[in-house]
Amino acid sequence: MPRSSPISAWKSLREGNERFVNGASIHPSQGIVDRAKLVDGQHPTAVLFGCGDSRVAAEIIFDQGLGDMFVVRTAGHVLDDSVLGSIEYAIEVLDVPLIVVLGHDSCGAVKATLDALDKNAVPDGFIRSVIERVAPSILMGRREGLSTVDELEGRHVVETGSLIMQRSRIIAEKVDRGACAIVGVTYTLSDGHMRLRGAVGDIGETAPITGRLDAPLPAH
Repeated sequence: MPRSSPISAWKSLREGNERFVNGASIHPSQGIVDRAKLVDGQHPTAVLFGCGDSRVAAEIIFDQGLGDMFVVRTAGHVLDDSVLGSIEYAIEVLDVPLIVVLGHDSCGAVKATLDALDKNAVPDGFIRSVIERVAPSILMGRREGLSTVDELEGRHVVETGSLIMQRSRIIAEKVDRGACAIVGVTYTLSDGHMRLRGAVGDIGETAPITGRLDAPLPAH
């Protein structure tokens, strides 16, 4: 993936996912020469912040190669200071133009949060911290009439993107200047498709884009 703008970076990811869905992945930038070129530095053009689920491997589902994506993953794509610092590093130091928040259907973190809210089944240890960070998105989604795990995961993706904008001055300023954009997407395990849920900044979509990343946008 060449260095690019938010629009071209998003276009590359869309096209890569289409190749993956159609069984036509080209597996770019994975050869001996490609590895050698990356020894002296990296120039990714997308930050992928996603769930840690083993079935949702970012470079594979977007058909990207070594050096193409700066990937940060946590269970339920929950934000904390180290995650924000990692994303800010990619945006500020590596000058990456696009942040992708990636969720997926049948998300275990969302299901566990629903169980904690509805059945008082709160897990022990640090898993509890994951639940506590997902819960606000679930409660907001329910107030909006959402009910299923997949609907609420879509809401959680949107809220995660909004939180990145709210909590990071560095990222918010880059987005305001048009140097960066944020998109929220969900991935379907059964067929490999991603669905665009919302965006802030110019990614070349024809539909209106909201500053709060809170309006679903149609996928092409």
